[in-house]
Amino acid sequence: MTARPQLLPPNVVPHWYAGGPALAAWRGLPPVGDFSPEEWIGATVARFGEPNLGPARLADGTLLRDAVRDDPVGWLGRDDGAPGDTGLLVKLLDAGQRLPVHVHPTREFACRHLDCPYGKTEAWYILRADGDAAVWVGWREAVAPERLSAIVEAQDTEAMLALMHRIPVRPGDGVLVPGGTPHAIGRGVLLVEAQEPTDQSILLERVNTTAADDEIFLGLDRDVALSAVESSPLGDVDQLVRHATACGVTSVLPDAAAEFFRMDLLAPHADMPAGFAVAVVLSGAGSLQSAHGDPLHLAAGDTLVVPASCGDWHVDGDAQLLVCRAGESWPPQRTPTTQGGAA
Repeated sequence: MTARPQLLPPNVVPHWYAGGPALAAWRGLPPVGDFSPEEWIGATVARFGEPNLGPARLADGTLLRDAVRDDPVGWLGRDDGAPGDTGLLVKLLDAGQRLPVHVHPTREFACRHLDCPYGKTEAWYILRADGDAAVWVGWREAVAPERLSAIVEAQDTEAMLALMHRIPVRPGDGVLVPGGTPHAIGRGVLLVEAQEPTDQSILLERVNTTAADDEIFLGLDRDVALSAVESSPLGDVDQLVRHATACGVTSVLPDAAAEFFRMDLLAPHADMPAGFAVAVVLSGAGSLQSAHGDPLHLAAGDTLVVPASCGDWHVDGDAQLLVCRAGESWPPQRTPTTQGGAA
């Protein structure tokens, strides 16, 4: 089909951890159940080990992945990426419980051990935070591999969390989580998550999960999987956090995120440059106006995709959008691997 800006149908993904009601309420969806905590927005990739779970469809039922594969120039403005790859995965995430401490690979680790050019650096934009809600990101002190292995073996959750930075969060905060950084999202946080387009997670904590054995270490040997964890301390946690308000096109993330993806607040009437984008309407209502294409009405809670072929665009009315785009390093360069695996 012809690439054009369009609203996305709901794409709620069930999971083993609790959440979902806050997501459905924020989006204006029917109840989704207590273990439906994620919605994958404009996704062209699947959940690890479940190839049919996650990929997003357009309004006519076409998989976005297939539409991009068939018309990469129309959707992406270029055709030098892997077929169907947009360089981006966006989610809505409703943490109905504290998520387990886990880590995502860097690109170097993923290339070497998972035969994948992407790691999973990610970032969070906080939509709602109940009470004293917080996230945990990075070590406060050096954690040698032997010490980490012992803590994981003992499943000493208190020790794990005590070693990490606890960061109180509020709506409007942006938090960058580089690959290799241990982290956890606290209960009562609703957020938009942008990340490299993979579903690679290594769980350090099991007592807070019902994850299956094959989800814990991505099918890797335990020691190999744990080698994905950065052992150095995160000295200045403020370098990963930004609080932004919309003024034109405003990044909600630290500059280091730009290599991997962009998350920008788009104020009404501000111009967004041409390029593939996945967006979430945070508030208000309005009409997306593009250089090439018909207007598209938007309201709070809507999710949408915007192809490169529509040219520069903006939104009339009072709608405020969070716009996610691929980073400066897209498409990534694949390097030789030393061990194959799932991607």
